[in-house]
Amino acid sequence: MGLRLLLGAYLDTPPADVLFQRQPCPSCGQPHGRPVVDGNPVHFSLSHSGGLCLLAFARTPVGVDVEAVPALEVAQEVGEALHPREASELKGLRAVDQPAAFTRVWARKEAYLKGLGVGLGRSMSLDYLGTAPDAVAEVPGWTIGDVAVDDGYAAAVAVQAEEAVSEPRNRL
Repeated sequence: MGLRLLLGAYLDTPPADVLFQRQPCPSCGQPHGRPVVDGNPVHFSLSHSGGLCLLAFARTPVGVDVEAVPALEVAQEVGEALHPREASELKGLRAVDQPAAFTRVWARKEAYLKGLGVGLGRSMSLDYLGTAPDAVAEVPGWTIGDVAVDDGYAAAVAVQAEEAVSEPRNRL
């Protein structure tokens, strides 16, 4: 409901008249890609975890993610699916620091993949986004950053640069 209310305000449209559709998936062409409001230039993304909700709106593709910090075992197991440099960074941290670092990079990756419109259909090992708080993402045409949230969570936002929108995407 909150998403529809905010989109209605951005689009100067009654919330009940905001109708959602799905873009074609960039990987397979099926209609399960990024949600959109047909015919409108506002890009948006939504994520929630526990009691937190994160929304983003932009003129270009955008993705957000918020995640609860998991147990050490989950961070170590799933961390193996990350970019090789990120997996190595995680292994180099003290065990007590691994879950927060894992969650930080996972939120960055999910935000980026939502921005691309592919979600978890793209391998988490392809792009380096870093586990450190001050890591700089190596994804041309995108700005990816952390969002301050409550302790026990990590969140991120990814926004495509306006000049990259008109260029073809051959990264998939």
